[in-house]
Amino acid sequence: MHKRSSFFTAAAWQFNIDDYVNRFIPPSVVPHLPRPLGHFLGYRQPPQTSHPGRIGNLIVIAWAFVGVFCGVSVVNVVDARISAFFGVDGATITIGSFGAAAVLEFYAIESPLAQPRNAVIGQLLSSVIGVAVARLFSLLPPARFEALRWLAGSIACAAATAVMALTGTVHPPAGATALIAVADNNAYHIGWRLIPAVLLGSVLMQAIALLINNVQRRYPIYWWAPEEVGQFWTRHSTTSALSASPASSTASNASQHDKPAIEQTDKLACGTTGPGKPEHTDDAENPENLENPRRTASQDDTDVELGMTDLADPGMGHVTFTRTHSRSNHGPRTTTVATSQEHARVVITRNRVVVPDFMNLRPEERLILETLSERL
Repeated sequence: MHKRSSFFTAAAWQFNIDDYVNRFIPPSVVPHLPRPLGHFLGYRQPPQTSHPGRIGNLIVIAWAFVGVFCGVSVVNVVDARISAFFGVDGATITIGSFGAAAVLEFYAIESPLAQPRNAVIGQLLSSVIGVAVARLFSLLPPARFEALRWLAGSIACAAATAVMALTGTVHPPAGATALIAVADNNAYHIGWRLIPAVLLGSVLMQAIALLINNVQRRYPIYWWAPEEVGQFWTRHSTTSALSASPASSTASNASQHDKPAIEQTDKLACGTTGPGKPEHTDDAENPENLENPRRTASQDDTDVELGMTDLADPGMGHVTFTRTHSRSNHGPRTTTVATSQEHARVVITRNRVVVPDFMNLRPEERLILETLSERL
């Protein structure tokens, strides 16, 4: 009865698409590119000082002026050279929403609304919705369409806002794009060709932003989301590596034929070696084991039983990130409150960081952990 009533509360109506798709987004390859290229794609090496250099707002304004001028100019010049984007009587189409987008992408570059996912996908979705609504209303008689054009514009803008919110791609200028697709005669005239025009303009604006914003600033802050992405791919590659490892195979075969060893491992996983006698033997509890490169097959098997999985760090230097699991890969185990608390911690040693499996780290949080690990 309690569960049924809680469904009707306002707090229960919550949806975040990132909870479902982030794990399948491939990790960024930008940190692995050559340093000059990675720099202009927004990647920065761990800071050598705790207070990185800052620039005054006058310099920010100057770079914003240059960026907006270059971005809008490039988009307009390219559109003027493509005949498929010409409006009524061959007039050059001008998509006014790119002016608002330029302000976000060259001045408010740290805003989540200005990041590439929002700036490109938000514009693309809004253009599709705007053109679709315009084509739908165009089925009406011309006089009736003109009388209801205001309604079509309102529906297009509202629908675009809802879709962007659901997909995590909110970009305010994109709302204007949906409205322009209906209300502007030139945009309405080219119909579905407005979609590639918007996509091309968004990509060109992003290219200019990457060049100008990374001279003295940093853009983008992230490419897809501030949270960690790609857990599915890193776990899949790690599992494949473990299954292909001869040491792991030897340890697995030994554990299947040695029942006392399995029972001992079960006791280690539960955190006890006897009634009332806690025994902290996992790598996270003994930092010296993290730094000991000479490990036997039985020790590797213990790590697998305890749920210790080394992950290839997709975006941070040479520090190895390890995730701890409260459940074994070989089957469920009884998990006590003490065991849960054992795994709810972060352990930092030189060149290695151990974090719980349920903890999603933002890029800046991973950067802090890596910096601390490298300073040890």
